[in-house]
Amino acid sequence: MSFQHVCVLGATGSIGVSTLDVIARHPDRMAVYALSGHSRMELLAQQARDSAARVVLVPDDAARSRFLAAWQGGVLPEIRVGAQALADTAADPHVTTVMAAIIGAAGLPSALAAARAGKRLLLANKEALVAAGRIFMQAVQEGGAQLLPIDSEHSAIYQCLAGELPAEPGQPVVGLRRLLVTASGGPFRSRNLSELEAVTPEQACAHPNWSMGRKISVDSATMLNKGLEVIEAHWLFSVPVDQIDVVVHPQSVIHSMVEYIDGSVMAQLGQPDMRTAIAYGLGFPERLYSGLGLLDLATMGRLDFEQPDFLRFPCLKLAYDALRSSQAACVTLNAANEIAVDRFLERQIGYTQIPAVIEHCLDRLNGRASQALDALDGVLELDSETRSLALDYCRLSARI
Repeated sequence: MSFQHVCVLGATGSIGVSTLDVIARHPDRMAVYALSGHSRMELLAQQARDSAARVVLVPDDAARSRFLAAWQGGVLPEIRVGAQALADTAADPHVTTVMAAIIGAAGLPSALAAARAGKRLLLANKEALVAAGRIFMQAVQEGGAQLLPIDSEHSAIYQCLAGELPAEPGQPVVGLRRLLVTASGGPFRSRNLSELEAVTPEQACAHPNWSMGRKISVDSATMLNKGLEVIEAHWLFSVPVDQIDVVVHPQSVIHSMVEYIDGSVMAQLGQPDMRTAIAYGLGFPERLYSGLGLLDLATMGRLDFEQPDFLRFPCLKLAYDALRSSQAACVTLNAANEIAVDRFLERQIGYTQIPAVIEHCLDRLNGRASQALDALDGVLELDSETRSLALDYCRLSARI
């Protein structure tokens, strides 16, 4: 494996922090070239100093000023500002590997730029596939990029397939029967349904197994994240929706499974720590030390499984329905959820209103379901329209 110069997009988030931890363990194999951050400029400055990053990316001039104020000596990296700088740096000739870990639709243009530039692309941004699956996979193929999924579930499937992706988009992996995507069930797996209306942001963010950002933690509680992962798996592995099942597995030790037509089921196990998938992506096809200790199954004693309850997790059903409908419905699903979760975290709507916001937007924009989304502009236009509709609905709900 040749030496890698890594651009970490979304460096101050949980995936970015874990990525930098793994990179620091292998200075003979890789180094940081660029880091991006959105609001946590003090942490970005510390990361840039510790990793000797040559470039940092910030959203605007105000963030640039905060970064400079937080800088405490050493060689100041080049500071690039704005959304276009993200895409330009993802395609920078100096960069060999891009960790695409910006949350939300904001991470889509830069991930696409990396794909088109033929980079080794470690994909942790769900929206690249949820909102623009066909566009993104075509960009990967045409640009000659090496795509490695970083979500623990998709990394697990990739490993169970022995690193085998379809030869081209739309072509299934030979011998595959179905994908089994595991889910912890989040903090409310056994909570009485009548109690969910009173759920607070703090409770929704208290995941029993994983340490994640607030938005992803809420998505895990509603299992909307699992719905997004089903959509991602459809595009990554060219598997029809009816061959992708979700299985609740509270221990989060089995990260996903693959069943073959001969009855064999392959499972990938590991601790609930994203450094496993990150190290696999950075090292592929070799295995790298991730910083994790041994997995003690004997002490754990048991592994449990159950079917997901759509009454408890209506967001998961909405995701399945959107995938069966159209790419446009998937764009709407994702954008409406981002607004609903943000409003919930700001205490503007209740927890059980999150699926209501999504369903409202899907119903209102149903006429757009047949719209062809063959270019990024169309995706972003529908994304923006959905966000406005979702915000209006949340404001109305807050007044009721």
